Amino acid sequence: MRRYQPLLLIAFFLVVTIITGSTYLSGYAGRPNPENNKNIISINVYTTLPIEPIAILAQEYERTQNIRINLVPLSEQDLLTRIIVKNTEPNADIIIANHTVLEKAKKSNTLLPYTSEQTDIISERFKDENNFWTGLWYDPIVFAANQDFLKNVPTVPNKWNDIIQDNKYRICLTDFLAAEASANLLYTLITVNGEAQTFTYLNKVHRQIVQYPKFLATPVRMVGMGEADIAIATQSETLRYINNNFPIKIMYPEDGTAFLLTGVGLLVGTQQEAASKQFIDWLLQDTAHNILKQNNFYFIPTNPETLNYKQYATKNIKLWESKENFTTEQKNQLLDKWVKTVRFASK
Repeated sequence: MRRYQPLLLIAFFLVVTIITGSTYLSGYAGRPNPENNKNIISINVYTTLPIEPIAILAQEYERTQNIRINLVPLSEQDLLTRIIVKNTEPNADIIIANHTVLEKAKKSNTLLPYTSEQTDIISERFKDENNFWTGLWYDPIVFAANQDFLKNVPTVPNKWNDIIQDNKYRICLTDFLAAEASANLLYTLITVNGEAQTFTYLNKVHRQIVQYPKFLATPVRMVGMGEADIAIATQSETLRYINNNFPIKIMYPEDGTAFLLTGVGLLVGTQQEAASKQFIDWLLQDTAHNILKQNNFYFIPTNPETLNYKQYATKNIKLWESKENFTTEQKNQLLDKWVKTVRFASK
């Protein structure tokens, strides 16, 4: 037995060495090498959007392309101030925002025009005529109706005036002060129909309002639970509830509807122009839109070549041209007028 003791001791020390080394190395497993980090490209993105959908896209892009996306969520005013002043950190490469913010950025001479095979196919109505920004997706306002309610009405309400006939229907609408998509409906109605006619219409709607919730999802949920007959709501929130088996049907207003367009623009002074252009092109393609859909964000792509776009091609969605150019002060005045003459007016 003594003959084997040296061999046993050697084997013991080898095992200890292997275990110790493995434990030490495992502490570094999965950690980025600081030297390698120096070579990773980073793109700084300013955005006014809710952070969740953009963060999902950023994570997927980082995972597949090894390019870091640094998201900086900002209010509209803060974003515009930062890109105009240009002495803040981090310096942004692109902005992702609604089309009104992108238009203001263009007018402040802070955007670079960009055209590619991906942007070129986008309809003119969804991008700047001189290619300073390009629309990525849009979210139309729809009528979300309770299915049991629809079974008991003689005529399905498919137009804006249909829902206010005879004060018959219980309506739910997100407070214009609470959400950008809801406020955009107010501005679009005024652009299309004029201020006087719009406020007359909204007063009629007000008489049938069950509630002005603070969140875009609430009107749809109330319809799904039978607490309202019709929600004037975004399609994305409505589809989220339909896919969770709520008894809701979408109706696209035959006389047209408002929509919130989200787009992207390349900023003057970008330090990562080539990488930023690559990211913009990726955002327009099926991969990005599939990621959104898989995570229950149901926006309509602007790119007609994507599969998700083709799903809506037969829906006959009539979109109002939204050329509103209200200043922030004018928007605040319109919202104040709505609050005083509609929101808190007696029914």
